Amino acid sequence: MKITGISTRLIEVDAHARYKDGVIPPGRPAAWFYPLLTVHTDEGIEGQSMAYGPHGDGAALADVLHAVYRNEIVGEDPLATEKIWQKLWRKQRHLYNLRDSLVGVIDVALWDIMGKVAGMPIARLLGLYRDRMPVYASARSEFYTAEEVFEEARRLKAAGFRGYKLQLRAGPAADIPRLRAAREAVGEGFPLMQDPNASYSLAEACEVGRSLDELNYHWYEEPLPDQHVGALKLLAARVRTPLLVGETVRLTELPGYLREGVGAMLRGDTLMKGGITGLRKAMAAAELFGLPLEIHTANTPLLDVANLHVACSAANTEFVENHHPVFRFGLKRHPLDADSQGFAHLPSAPGLGVELDLDWLDNHCRGERRS
Repeated sequence: MKITGISTRLIEVDAHARYKDGVIPPGRPAAWFYPLLTVHTDEGIEGQSMAYGPHGDGAALADVLHAVYRNEIVGEDPLATEKIWQKLWRKQRHLYNLRDSLVGVIDVALWDIMGKVAGMPIARLLGLYRDRMPVYASARSEFYTAEEVFEEARRLKAAGFRGYKLQLRAGPAADIPRLRAAREAVGEGFPLMQDPNASYSLAEACEVGRSLDELNYHWYEEPLPDQHVGALKLLAARVRTPLLVGETVRLTELPGYLREGVGAMLRGDTLMKGGITGLRKAMAAAELFGLPLEIHTANTPLLDVANLHVACSAANTEFVENHHPVFRFGLKRHPLDADSQGFAHLPSAPGLGVELDLDWLDNHCRGERRS
């Protein structure tokens, strides 16, 4: 079997539903464009994946897939996932303008082909550990008041979710009352997380961290930029809540991160760590250091399904993440729509194991290209 080409479809998603009261923040696009990738083979078996597109770069990403990566994979055996991954990773050395995410997007499509050829879900090819994962819900807005946080936390717990994560980044004075409201809403023993997206100073992170200690939060995610290793180590020494770090660290930089002992928990996903192949390498490295690696949402439907497959093949991860419903589009059923007990179930069909909603995708396609 050989790869004969790729095609992309630019899928438009209305962004208004993502934001509180439907108000688009200044500088953000009102529509997102996600490139849906198909890898074609000479035997007619196709693999699907999708790039991340909420930042106005979707059309450019589709162009890059065709102009930069297409010629690297055409003629290759799609089942030789490690060979192709290594080839693309070496290419990244000179792609100074690009991060590693498109390597991950292509890799997921190749694993989709492999699963279809084998007649198995990807998780079984990786080595199945379980067939369902607990799901936590992320807050639907970072702009909620304390009262709105209280109501949402209570509602999502009642819906069966196994945890609730806030993404507050307005500073200690505004954030701590809302963090406290979440704990009051769900009671003791229910996992709560805080992720300020690296927006705090060290002093602010310490102040918020002391409140998280008092409130028994489950983890403290990316309080400072991942590259500020020294500051993160100082923070870890001053707070008890486990730091969840490494989301933006390149896969090949992760060993140094592990040796430095920066945080108690690591972060990764198929977008940021180079696909299924890369994320499994990250999971294995963390496991050998005795650390968990919690899988971050890619906010991209097919990549989040790929995340679920990796999670079900690994012992050292606790949850999968359910973000805003606006990110679960284009599928007949999304596996991360948790059941009433708060579990996401591994698809049983081959490959990624999900069915594309072709009518929806056709209605939202704003451009198509094959090369």
